[in-house]
Amino acid sequence: MERLELTAAPGDSGRLDAWLTGQCPTLSRSALQNLIEQGLVTCGGAPVNKKDKVAPGKIYAIDLPDPQPIEARPQNIPLDIVYEDDDLLVVNKPKGMVVHPAPGNPDGTLVNALLYHCAGQLSGIGGAIRPGIVHRIDKDTSGLLVVAKNDAAHQALSAQMSVHSIHRVYHAVVYGNLKEDEGFVEKWLGRDPRDRKKMAVLAENAAGAKYAYTGWQVLERCGNFTYIACKLKTGRTHQIRVHMASTGHPLAGDAVYGPKNCIKSLNGQCLHAKELGFVHPRTGEWMQFDSPLPPYFTEFLTRLRKEHRA
Repeated sequence: MERLELTAAPGDSGRLDAWLTGQCPTLSRSALQNLIEQGLVTCGGAPVNKKDKVAPGKIYAIDLPDPQPIEARPQNIPLDIVYEDDDLLVVNKPKGMVVHPAPGNPDGTLVNALLYHCAGQLSGIGGAIRPGIVHRIDKDTSGLLVVAKNDAAHQALSAQMSVHSIHRVYHAVVYGNLKEDEGFVEKWLGRDPRDRKKMAVLAENAAGAKYAYTGWQVLERCGNFTYIACKLKTGRTHQIRVHMASTGHPLAGDAVYGPKNCIKSLNGQCLHAKELGFVHPRTGEWMQFDSPLPPYFTEFLTRLRKEHRA
């Protein structure tokens, strides 16, 4: 068990859980509240309460439990399989499903479902936690993913990813009315130095900065919102979400990069991986797939259209 000790400065104030969150950017507020409830946050040897006020000059100790090993195991979870052969499969991931196990999401993921469906016959390049996973999309992003069943297919698909030859188009709804009918965002991305759980636009020469390019095209204007298609040249973590937010047009429903009063009924960003195309690693054939917009997306668009016409 690791122990962190934090000393409150003379000017520090406010609720203890909020102050601790600011001091520990790698821990979320809910994670710190859980540690407090377990009695793992103390001051002078006594457990604290999350509603306590920060006491300047006091030393707070946080005991972090040792991480538990994560094991990906097969689970009989339904999959929406768009295409499958001996080398790969293309799946349509639903909103709310995590791609692979991680702390906080040890099971119920796409990988757990794939291990069951494929009887463990997946590429091992991604390791024990990410078998077959060539690329990922966020938990609250729906849409198409290609999964490799063997190492040769994985290597061939990864090579296409590295030279940006895989065709990927996402549909999204963003806040505001984009001035042009089409454009692009070309900005370097990396971990936000103030919050390691978020991504941010960084200077080109900043540590950890990676080149990212997102092309966008307006599909429909709906009053205070715009329905767009985004074509990716690169595939950085949270790329579309951060790029569009950097233009002043964050994604509707995005609680991380959007406004504080985000549209909670969307249960996350309104973003769907709609088109996916690549060269088949064995046959050399170009393959392209299109995923219909899911109900949450179409229902939101219908609502916006009605409000716009009213």
